[in-house]
Amino acid sequence: MGVAVRVIPCLDVDAGRVVKGVNFKGLRDAGDPVELAHRYDRAGADELTFLDVTASSSERETTFDVVRRTAEEVFIPLTVGGGVRGVAEVDRLLREGADKASINTAAIARPDVIDEITRHFGSQVLVLSVDARRVQGEVSTPSGFEVTTHGGRRGTGIDAVQWAKEAADRGVGEILLNSIDADGTKEGFDLELIRLIRAAVAVPLIASGGAGAPEHFPPAIEAGADAVLAASMFHFGPDDMIRQVKEAIRAAGHEVR
Repeated sequence: MGVAVRVIPCLDVDAGRVVKGVNFKGLRDAGDPVELAHRYDRAGADELTFLDVTASSSERETTFDVVRRTAEEVFIPLTVGGGVRGVAEVDRLLREGADKASINTAAIARPDVIDEITRHFGSQVLVLSVDARRVQGEVSTPSGFEVTTHGGRRGTGIDAVQWAKEAADRGVGEILLNSIDADGTKEGFDLELIRLIRAAVAVPLIASGGAGAPEHFPPAIEAGADAVLAASMFHFGPDDMIRQVKEAIRAAGHEVR
């Protein structure tokens, strides 16, 4: 048997509240992050991911406070991303109680930051968040997917598969793969994207974007995901949704925690 699949609720935090949109737009309020984290811990989540979606410097202290309060309440691993620029932010997040830090835009701007953070804290602490979409218009990349920044609003022209491979080579511990095309659609994960990244990297892969029902999760695992992440269907679904997802994964023949 391989390693057990992890089921991870994602909390998109904006100014201290959890929000959710479609294709990264039209955010609506989904509650208090500490309360939701507590609920997910009790409901059987394996980990939690917090993404500070507005990550401006004014919201930074709010995020640190939320992380600290959450870490006091829950005992499953906590990954925090949004506004992580280097060793200093990772250090502070770990001191506030996070287990892992997620980096996105800062790593695209300066890939050496991956080496610096992993040298300082070890690979297991760093998750690379890749917001990928199919190329549009004049843009072309070898894989047909490009990396975006600013919550999917800005294309970079960087090939998503090549970027994932470079980051893995530099020592990143995991890749959180967000499909911008599938995000919030509730029509299932982007299996083509997962397969392409899986073929290029050996590090654990967390699939994100598009989950709408428990039966959407096993195909993502079969495509190569080691963990599956969702937001809307956990926030707005029934309280036992995590259990339903785990049952669907188990029924498809995969080991879950």
